Amino acid sequence: MSYSVGQVSGFAGVTVRALHHYDRTGLLSPSERSPAGYRLYGDADLARLQQILFYRELGFSLEEIKAILADPQANVLEQLRARHRLLTEQMEKLQRLVEVAERAMEVQQTGITLTPEERFAVFGEVSFDLTYATEAHLKWQHSEGHQRSMARAAAHSKEDWARLMAEATAWRQRLTTAFDTGEPAEGERAMELAEEHRQHITRWFTPCPPDMHCRIAEDFAADPRAFALTVPPSEQRPGLAAYLLTAVRANAVHRGPAEGGAR
Repeated sequence: MSYSVGQVSGFAGVTVRALHHYDRTGLLSPSERSPAGYRLYGDADLARLQQILFYRELGFSLEEIKAILADPQANVLEQLRARHRLLTEQMEKLQRLVEVAERAMEVQQTGITLTPEERFAVFGEVSFDLTYATEAHLKWQHSEGHQRSMARAAAHSKEDWARLMAEATAWRQRLTTAFDTGEPAEGERAMELAEEHRQHITRWFTPCPPDMHCRIAEDFAADPRAFALTVPPSEQRPGLAAYLLTAVRANAVHRGPAEGGAR
């Protein structure tokens, strides 16, 4: 039995234009013609169309499909495996994007509504990288300390954020001064600054025992996005994050073992 272009288009879900294109490029040329010269598709043509649609659904280009169908010896299994890997990677990326969007919605639901002008007035150059915030949230989302910190942050008013950031600005000015003047990272002054930072976290977000503070400082040293939450790039110096980490570790030793709490 043979079918016209219109019939194939109807039951295969392919446009007539696409079928004409497949014919012109040699991907799928109908094996028959009507007495009037119209294209007619037989069972073998429909089987080939089914293969084409299968590969198209998997994301293969028409050129790739044509090469596969033209070579009976083609290593189709390996090509399918490669496509499976690609699709898996795309799915993982899309899942990460979904999580970023969910996190962004959470941020919008905190009740802190700031215009761009207000945001700059409160946060200045301190940047909030959403990708880092999302990764951190996924990493620590089951931690009691992280959950408490998120809840506290969501409850802060604009006035709270203004006081918090003013305090943080004054602290980082003292930190950069100590670094620039050569105060030793394991010295008393640097340890005092580390302790101020630990108390700042406790005061505004969540109890921060020394071991937790060390992990936070390790994040600062390992990821510029994390350090930018505390010291904006324009105020950073090479080695400043490592300096703070050393001071935090020295302060942790000075303060003794952590008294519970986990990030």
